Amino acid sequence: MEASTLIAAGVGLAVVGFTGRYILKRMPHLSQRMAEAYKNVPKLNSQTLANSKYYKGGFESKMTRREASLILDVSPTASKVKVKQQFKKIMAVNHPDKGGSPYVAAKINEAKDLLEK
Repeated sequence: MEASTLIAAGVGLAVVGFTGRYILKRMPHLSQRMAEAYKNVPKLNSQTLANSKYYKGGFESKMTRREASLILDVSPTASKVKVKQQFKKIMAVNHPDKGGSPYVAAKINEAKDLLEK
């Protein structure tokens, strides 16, 4: 029993040793690959975020035509038909019965009312 335990321990140590040696030999290649991958990752800066198609910021205290058009993703001079189509599309996703926020739904309704005037 003792001999087989010693043999198993020896084989285990050999496996650990060979694995460690392999990892140490491959390490320069791995670190080089990681450095190259890091260089290729696009950088996020304020200019990139400023050019985003998404509106940055909260709601204004009094809704304007500009804000309403941003909410419904239409031009400020869009027709009533286009406003109604966009309203239905956006409200279907943001309705409180479907898990949306009641506040956001109220803002979507306010935007539709303002643009339909």
